[in-house]
Amino acid sequence: MLYTTLGKTDFRVSRICFGTLTIGPLQKNYSITQGVEVLKQAVENGINFFDTAELYETYTYLKGLLEAVNTPMIIASKSYAYTFEGMMESIEKARKGIDRDYIDIFLMHEQEALTIKGHYPAWEALLTAKEMGTVRAIGLSTHHIQGVAAGRELVGIDVIHPIINYKGLGIVDGTAEEMLQEIKMAKAKGIGIYGMKALGGGNFSGSYLEALQYVFAIKELDSVALGMQDLSEIQGNCMILEGIQLPEDLHRSLIEHDKKLRIESWCSSCGECIKKCSQDALSLNDCNELEVQHEKCILCGYCSTVCTDFCIKVF
Repeated sequence: MLYTTLGKTDFRVSRICFGTLTIGPLQKNYSITQGVEVLKQAVENGINFFDTAELYETYTYLKGLLEAVNTPMIIASKSYAYTFEGMMESIEKARKGIDRDYIDIFLMHEQEALTIKGHYPAWEALLTAKEMGTVRAIGLSTHHIQGVAAGRELVGIDVIHPIINYKGLGIVDGTAEEMLQEIKMAKAKGIGIYGMKALGGGNFSGSYLEALQYVFAIKELDSVALGMQDLSEIQGNCMILEGIQLPEDLHRSLIEHDKKLRIESWCSSCGECIKKCSQDALSLNDCNELEVQHEKCILCGYCSTVCTDFCIKVF
């Protein structure tokens, strides 16, 4: 495993960050025992950096991991909270959820340039928590180029978690090249950067090597968060990072991991998921049936959080 320092923080992180969304209720929905076992396999392969969020409901898995292994780990979490009180509550929920006195990194979740201004009380809460020692580094995640641009001007920011992939899938306001330019400017200010959606949420399975080689070659990315669900994905991703040629059977298994957003037949077409989707990947057709534009979908699974009938799943 390769390691680097995350910006100006003192965190020495693996260049692969384990994105825990994929093992939790929004996707694979592993039992705690199953999920902890996958996380332990990541640690055994040198990964020491784990990304979660209040939305993902994966704190219990990480608590189990911390109880199971004695290896120092960096854990980042995120919240949509936009008030001072709400953000402080989210930090406390995360701290209690993983059973630690502190959270290494806490981010404002999925921010745009305008929402950063509107959510400034939440940023003040992060600054306060950092002073108190309950959070060690603060920042934001974003699918917007302008989110990176506005974020790098925030007083006290340590980390930005932007979407970046070789096709620009999921970047709301521009291209991969334009996002990369903003990432470079943020990095020049000493901000730690770890990317997300390198595989387009699984949409780039057919070009697995090309997609990962693209992000691993970006020197401004201290780490890349990858959602993994089993040992083959963990080992394959580590081999690609280190420039080791994949065995043919492993390569084949990786490119065949073709995930899609599935809509179950009992969908009532209420439309709440359409409002939730930031990628405009969901719509109702002329027959009032929910349809997915797979070329736009980044398989985040966030739409499923507003589905009271549990009919949206990632497979």
